[in-house]
Amino acid sequence: MDSKLLFSLIIGILIAQYLIDTFLDYLNSKKYREAIPEELNDVFDEAEYQKSQAYKKTNYRFGIANDAFSLLLTISFLLFGGFEWVDEIVRSFTTNPILMALAFFGIIVIGSNIISIPFSYYQTFVIEEKFGFNKTTKKLFFIDLLKGLVMTTVLGGGLLALVILFLQWTGDSFWLYAWGLFAILMLFINLFYSKLIVPLFNKQTPLEAGSLKSSIESYAQKVGFELDNIFVIDGSKRSTKANAYFSGFGKQKRVTLFDTLINDLNEEEIVAVLAHEVGHYKRKHIIFNLFATISLTGLTLFILSLFINNPELSLAIGVSNPSFHAVLVGFVLLYSPISTITGLAMNFLSRKFEFQADDYAKETFAASPLITSLKKLSKNSLSNLTPHPAYVFMHYSHPPLIQRIRNLKA
Repeated sequence: MDSKLLFSLIIGILIAQYLIDTFLDYLNSKKYREAIPEELNDVFDEAEYQKSQAYKKTNYRFGIANDAFSLLLTISFLLFGGFEWVDEIVRSFTTNPILMALAFFGIIVIGSNIISIPFSYYQTFVIEEKFGFNKTTKKLFFIDLLKGLVMTTVLGGGLLALVILFLQWTGDSFWLYAWGLFAILMLFINLFYSKLIVPLFNKQTPLEAGSLKSSIESYAQKVGFELDNIFVIDGSKRSTKANAYFSGFGKQKRVTLFDTLINDLNEEEIVAVLAHEVGHYKRKHIIFNLFATISLTGLTLFILSLFINNPELSLAIGVSNPSFHAVLVGFVLLYSPISTITGLAMNFLSRKFEFQADDYAKETFAASPLITSLKKLSKNSLSNLTPHPAYVFMHYSHPPLIQRIRNLKA
């Protein structure tokens, strides 16, 4: 395909995605003031409801500005030779394919991070601060950014270098070796995420002996769920929003409760939330998601292998000297519609899995405390109780609160 046609296609994809997302955001914003379903009348009182409306509207306006800026920046970079400029800088000091790729993406990632800092800062210290969510200090904010950049450099850079080595050694078959590498990495992260990654950002401590731990262990024993690792994470140092998650499998499985969750919910509600997380494990959702992600990665790498030797992709983004890193950028931009479709499928399955985990909690523990916990968590995060169905279909990995409650009451 001609590079000019590919360039037009890339611009068309970027604009189409922006217009679709903007339209969905608009549809969703029109639902903000709808009457709250009867089952949710007890989530917000009038003052809290007005606060939740203000929070959603503020985020909506911020998102519109942020997305418009990102689109304008990306298109400008393409139109005015931004990728060619970076490529020329890189080629001025090395011709090694691996070093060129590392330097090329290093410049782009660092530049992107610097440009995004004002938006992240405003989101954290203006919007989240205004509505009482933010607990992050400015020092912690910048430390997190630095840690994230270092992790991206080490992991992303290492993976990129290995993929290029596979390409040099095996030619078009590189994708098979890269797929194996990514599969091993995903399995490793799934097993050891809480042990190796989380401690870089948060402190985790074993749940202290007491009534809550006894209740959790009693429930786990009842459903035949071996649980030796129950941890509390200091989520409150960044936000007042609460969460809980399950990670790993086999002997590496653990449940992590945010300290904000323990503060916001009573003991029975916390056990109900845990029962939901156990439901994910018992229904093998974690294994399915892992293998689905590995399979989609393999598909992506295979399709990449079909384009990797096409110099027109480099030319399409304005880079006159064809290279792996330029082709990769063009491929990512062209592949985004497929990513959207696979994302829709994964979100659809994720929503079904949430219902199944809720059903498991209802069957093995009780529906009522899970319902009250979901309401409390929605209230404390000022969540949208009346999202537009189209927005849910495109973006939600969890069903809306009203659907979950109706399912639990059925």
